[in-house]
Amino acid sequence: MIFTAQIKVMPLKNLLDPQGKAVLGGLANLGITGISDVRIGKQIELSIEAENETVAREKSEDAAKKLLANQVMEMYEITIS
Repeated sequence: MIFTAQIKVMPLKNLLDPQGKAVLGGLANLGITGISDVRIGKQIELSIEAENETVAREKSEDAAKKLLANQVMEMYEITIS
């Protein structure tokens, strides 16, 4: 079977997000108010051939831990469909 893994990678809440701060400043410069925080992350989609959803999740976890997310600075969340 082919599964789709959506992997959402975001900076850890307690770390500074320079991209987010830059976007927040840009929004304010454009007169867009009422936004108090911006966090910039990435979304990665994998097509995975696996016997079942459990195996697909294991492969996704392996990819996220070893390559897609820096666990010192980022957290990730996986959704399989």
